[in-house]
Order: sequence, then C-alpha cells, then structure tokens
Amino acid sequence: MRPSWLDDARLIPDEVMSYSRMLAVYAVRENGFSPKDVSEMLGISRSSVYAWLRRFRSEGYKSLETNQALGAKPMVTEAVDAWLKQTVLKRRSQEFGYDTRLWTCALLAERLADRLGVEVGGATINAHLHRLGLSVQKLAHHAAEQTPEAVERFVNQTFPKLQRFAKVIGADIAFEDEAGVDLHEYSGKTWGLRGVSLKVIVTGRREHLNILSTVSARGESRDHVTDGRINCDVYIDFLKQVLKGCTRPLIIVVGGASFHRSRKVRVFIAQHRHRMRLECLPAYSPERHPNEHAWEEIKDNKLARQVIANKHALNQHVHSALGSLQKRTSRILSFFQLPETKYAAAC
Repeated sequence: MRPSWLDDARLIPDEVMSYSRMLAVYAVRENGFSPKDVSEMLGISRSSVYAWLRRFRSEGYKSLETNQALGAKPMVTEAVDAWLKQTVLKRRSQEFGYDTRLWTCALLAERLADRLGVEVGGATINAHLHRLGLSVQKLAHHAAEQTPEAVERFVNQTFPKLQRFAKVIGADIAFEDEAGVDLHEYSGKTWGLRGVSLKVIVTGRREHLNILSTVSARGESRDHVTDGRINCDVYIDFLKQVLKGCTRPLIIVVGGASFHRSRKVRVFIAQHRHRMRLECLPAYSPERHPNEHAWEEIKDNKLARQVIANKHALNQHVHSALGSLQKRTSRILSFFQLPETKYAAAC
C-alpha cells in the first residue's frame, strides 16, 4: 500500500521536513544537482526548492527549520489562572448568589465571564483547574450545631486524660455506635453501553435491621443485630454481651444517643463501675468517631453492592459482613488512621 505522505508532503512530520529542506539545498549548492532534479526526487514543486534556496541565502540553514504556528493568543492567562485558584480555594459559590455550595466548571466559566470578561467553556476551566493542581473533592459535612471548642477540648484534653486513666487501671478503650440497614441500600457502578442505563430488579419491600457495634484501636470489634428499635433495654443487653468477652475493664466512648444517658443505662453502668465506663463524644461530631467508618465498610462496600431479596437474606448478609470485618484487623485499625480519628489510635 502506497503511503499517503508520498503524494502530500504536508503529511511529513515537521522535523523530517526540516531535514528534507536542508538536504535539498545541500544537494543543489554542494553536489551540483539542479532544482528540477531535486524537485523530482523529493516529489515537490520546483518553486518550493527555489524558495528554500532564497531562504538559505538570506539566513542560512536555520531558516529551513519548520516553525510552529503561534496560534491564537491564550484567553486564560496566568492572571486568570490565579483568579481561578483563589476563587475555588477561598470563596464559596453562595457568596455570588448561586443556590449551591458547590463550584462546577460551568459556574466558574460563568463567573469568569462576568468578572473578567473572559468567555471559555467548562472543558477549558476543567483543564486549567487540573493544571493548577486542583481536583474534584468529596465534601466532608460538619453540623452547624457542632461546637469546635468542645471538639478540640475532647481531642486534646479529655481523651488524653482518658487514655492515662485507662493505662492506670489496665482498661481497654472502645468506640460504640449504632446504625440501621435496610433492603434499599444501593451503590456501585458497572460497565455497559454508553448512554444506556442498566436496569436492576430489586425488591420494593421495606425491611430494616439495626446494628450496635464497638471497635477498638487494637483492631477488635463486637456487634449485635436486632430487628427492633434500639432502646435502653436493647442497649443494656448489648453491654452485657460486650462484658462477657472482656477480660479487662472497658471504657466505651459513645455518640450521645438518648438511651446512652437514660436512667436504666446509668444504673447498669453504676452496678458494673469496676468493669465498664461510658464517655460521650462532643455533640454533632461523627467525624471523630472511628466506628462511623465501619458503617461505610458494611453498608457501602458490602451490602449496597449485593443482591438482597428479603429480610432473611438481609440478616444473613449483615452477619456475614460483620463477621468478615471482625477478621480484618488491619481494616479496623485503618479507621483510627484518618486525620479526624488519629487522636484515638493509641488506645
């Protein structure tokens, strides 16, 4: 098959074409070939050879190199890049009247046109944001009701004291939390034809289970599953179950649900004060609770990707996921290695 560049010199790469011009000029000037011979040999017009000779006589071989076209003047300058980075990192879209807290490329393009008069598409904004070292981030939501001072005091004062106390009395520290799971936990993606949504048949029934769980920085976890609501009686039964497996006193850090502070639970803790103690996290601070990440593992990475048809199957899958997590000590330890939970890693 005949290569197309033999019939169209424009298809020859720039560097190769630069050397071809130089060789053509060299052949005429140094080896005595005529422009006609060179044009026929290279398959180009004689006028091109004469033009190369004129350029050589004027500026030498350097003039025969291919020069890249300058192209249009870039619209997104360094100043625009600086504005983009400053806007994304220091400002919120709500400040400009948008009914969202999220910056999208389309909104940034719109704001750029209004502010600096530079009109570009969202794809251009996307490319420049990546070039500036920025990427799309998942938001870490914090409750407006949270008291940052209380969280800082717990992390830097209360919990270190708790650790020292645990060391004195030979106690372990665990974090306890509760979560609900149902048949409608769906997540995950799969491959398919572009533009064609894949349909998955699922149950429309509403079935629900509740889980109580503790995790420790030693990589241990204990769990209890119930199909009823969690109240102080269910919680006390779980504490009894936890106590059965304890050989050392246990300090449990809890999230502060109403049953944690109920009279029945306080009486139970008082009766077992030599073996168990409860300590509450500051209100509205789930990001400081290592057990929150256990629910991500159970619900998002396990249950939401499985086919679960009824409550019996849900119960089986929940116990299987919890049992699997109990065996994965390294995974539990990782819950204590995140920036917000690392304070509890030395329990």
